[in-house]
Amino acid sequence: MRLTVLGAGAVGPGVAALAASRGHAVTIWSPSGAGTAGMTDAIEAEGLLTGVFPLRVAAGLADALAGAEAAVLIVPAYAFPTLLPRIAEALPPGVPLLISPAASLAPLAFEALMARHGPARAPVGGLGTTPLGGRRTGPARVRIAMIRSEIEIAAIPAGRAPELAALAETLFGNRYIPARDALAVALVGSNPIIHGVLALTNLTRIEKREAWPQYEMMTEAACRLMEAMDAERAALAASFGLSVPSLATLLQRANGVPLAPLHEMAAAIAAGRGAVLGPTDLGNRYVTEDVPFGLVFYLRLAAAQGVPMPVTAACSAALAAATGGGLDRNPLLDGLDLPALDQQLRHGISRVDKG
Repeated sequence: MRLTVLGAGAVGPGVAALAASRGHAVTIWSPSGAGTAGMTDAIEAEGLLTGVFPLRVAAGLADALAGAEAAVLIVPAYAFPTLLPRIAEALPPGVPLLISPAASLAPLAFEALMARHGPARAPVGGLGTTPLGGRRTGPARVRIAMIRSEIEIAAIPAGRAPELAALAETLFGNRYIPARDALAVALVGSNPIIHGVLALTNLTRIEKREAWPQYEMMTEAACRLMEAMDAERAALAASFGLSVPSLATLLQRANGVPLAPLHEMAAAIAAGRGAVLGPTDLGNRYVTEDVPFGLVFYLRLAAAQGVPMPVTAACSAALAAATGGGLDRNPLLDGLDLPALDQQLRHGISRVDKG
């Protein structure tokens, strides 16, 4: 297939390499241009995927989407408010977009933007997380540390999820599990809780720019805090009639370690993967992405549902105070119509085919 990868940061090039390794014709686009600087016509992968794979670097967004049969957006959630309107203007209505990960109901925000293009449109997809984890080791080189075995996927309209699961499996090879709707996927991710707690409990290390191994810092006490927040997330999901996998289950899926107490699983991951260093800047995505587009998202839904989340609120408030505030700004939530949420997730917005 002809796949366009929108985003060329830490993960996008790895996903491009994964799709290209399966024989797909891949085009990659960087919103700023910085992510594709130094790339020409190939990407080299090392780690769990090795080889040199062809790809095309797009000159602009319209060029990136020309002739595409599918597109996947892989950028930090804080880039969604700026990028989603641009993509909605350029994306042909018949091309499905997969958003990875689908934080803060980004697929529904994109659905609202695409409604202006008419009622006959491709479904919008949302992944619970990215297909893989890795990092850039050079302008045209990536190291892939993990390829996830299975990932939740949702669609708008909700009934199109099996179709998009088959598409994602064709593109990337992982197993994709159709979720009830995009809200189910938005509540699945482990990053807001794990990253939020790690940022809070390692503030001074981050501020002093120390090298700190994040899995080794998932101590018993830190994991108790994570588990308390995880229980609140589960209660929020239950208020919508949803059941979400625990943090332990998500760690098992991502890393292949046996289920055990959370701190023991973290120690096993550290032993298997070596030191995975945490961030050294308070402006990192653990704070700027996972708080407003993760924890604050949970809290806004919880307030509307009347679900108490005191530990989550305390963690979010403490990080906001430590970083000088501003973490409660999440433009994706501004147009969220909670009374119409269920209908919009199930049937989409102004569609002919309602799934």
